[in-house]
Amino acid sequence: MAQGKRKRLAYRRRRSGETDYHRRRKLLRARKPRAVVRVSNTQVTCQLVNYSSTGDEVVITVDGNTLVNKYAWPASSSRKSLPASYLIGFAMGKAAIAGGNEEAVLDIGLAASVSGSRIFAALKGMVDAGMDIPHGESAIPQEERISGAHISDDVASSVEKARKKIEGAFK
Repeated sequence: MAQGKRKRLAYRRRRSGETDYHRRRKLLRARKPRAVVRVSNTQVTCQLVNYSSTGDEVVITVDGNTLVNKYAWPASSSRKSLPASYLIGFAMGKAAIAGGNEEAVLDIGLAASVSGSRIFAALKGMVDAGMDIPHGESAIPQEERISGAHISDDVASSVEKARKKIEGAFK
C-alpha cells in the first residue's frame, strides 16, 4: 500500500483486483470493438463494447435470460452450460452483424484462459455467426460438447431448435 508523501496510490479497481489495466490498454490499442464474455454464478453474458473517453458504450448485450425469453431455450436448462454459452455467443454475433459490426477482439477480463471453456464456446458462437475475431483453434471446445450431445439428447435437440430460431430472427 502507498505510504509516505511521495508514494502514489494505485487505482481503486486495481487495488481490489477488478481490472487489469495493462491487459485493458492492449485491448484498446486494437481500435476495434471488444467482444466481452463474462461467466457469473447463474449465466453467461456476452456484450459488444465500444471505447469512449467518457466511458465504455455497450452496443449489444445477450445473456442467459435473453436466450430463454427470445430464443426458445428451456427455462429448466442451465444458462451457463457449454451449449448455452455457445448459443449466447451465436446470438450476440448475429445481432452484431445485423448492427454493422463484423469484427472485434475478445475480452475475457480476469478469467483464466482454459482451452475448451465456456468463454471459448461463446467465442465459437460469435465466429460461427460470421464475426471476425482473432483466435486459436486449439482453444475451441469439441463439436460434440458444443452441441450438447455429452449432456443428453434433449439438450442437443434444444440447441438445434434455439440455433434455428436465432438464425430466423436475424435474416
